[in-house]
Amino acid sequence: MPAVSVADLTVLPRVAAPGVGAVQRPVRSITTAPGGVEGEGFPVKRAFAGVDLRDLDPFIHLDEMGEVEYAPGEPKGTPWHPHRGFETVTYIIDGIFDHHDSFGGGGTITNGDTQWMTAGAGILHIEAPPEHLVVSGGLFHGFQLWVNLPKADKLKAPAYQDLRSSQVGLVSSADGGSLLRVIAGEVGGVAGPGSTHTPMAMVHATVAPGGGLDLPWRRDFNALVYVISGDGFVGPDQTPIGTGQLAVLGAGDVLRLSAAQTQQQRYAAGLDVVILGGLPIREPVAWAGPFVMNTRAELVQAFADYEAGRLGQPIVHGDVGGTA
Repeated sequence: MPAVSVADLTVLPRVAAPGVGAVQRPVRSITTAPGGVEGEGFPVKRAFAGVDLRDLDPFIHLDEMGEVEYAPGEPKGTPWHPHRGFETVTYIIDGIFDHHDSFGGGGTITNGDTQWMTAGAGILHIEAPPEHLVVSGGLFHGFQLWVNLPKADKLKAPAYQDLRSSQVGLVSSADGGSLLRVIAGEVGGVAGPGSTHTPMAMVHATVAPGGGLDLPWRRDFNALVYVISGDGFVGPDQTPIGTGQLAVLGAGDVLRLSAAQTQQQRYAAGLDVVILGGLPIREPVAWAGPFVMNTRAELVQAFADYEAGRLGQPIVHGDVGGTA
């Protein structure tokens, strides 16, 4: 796993132990992500499938892309497609992804990098492996998270954050046995590089076999834990959880995780998870395909703008219906 690693965790700052009276967040539900196919045919797991949007708010959608070992000629991406009304956060653990958009922007992200794209009023983009990876084949593994934008920001100009692995905030658990990579938000006094419209946190954590993690978590945030790999336990009752499963947690101040002492050989590193939380927006959600708006009328406008070739063009102040 080439995502950011640290040989000696003792050199990192540590998450403080929970204070007196801190409440552990209970497990409300555990679901298993079904498999699917995205873009031109790359495999995904739909991490949020079957979970009520009210429990996910401010998040909309999460795909685990891969993990897949491509043979030469097999790597696949997406065709050109539009987005409006939200942000895409693409985090690459293994492999390389190129991006190009209708405004002439683009870039490459690889092991441990994140591309944070604010689609806002509208953009067209394409994501694909570089040609040399298509020729050679290789390992590909990553995530794409969709973060909703509040109504006031839905028609903002598109923007990017190119977050390199060297910028990720690093902190260890109180016992020094777990590595936390903070991509956005603040955990244990360490901030991630991602700048967010809605207060939120995104963490990629690895808990060593037999290790535990008590993670302070803002009480006004929701809390979601998705298992990338490994076997472990979550919540005050230490409910079992494993690869491809999502835990939705209830109210509290502390998120508890632990890794099983005995792991399958391919999960020798322990329990690998993505931890998400954010301040709910609590606005109506109208979602269809690549557009996430507040009303059906706004969705109709988004599709009309796309079909007329207006979406993804420079924004003209005062456009009727938020056309971009």
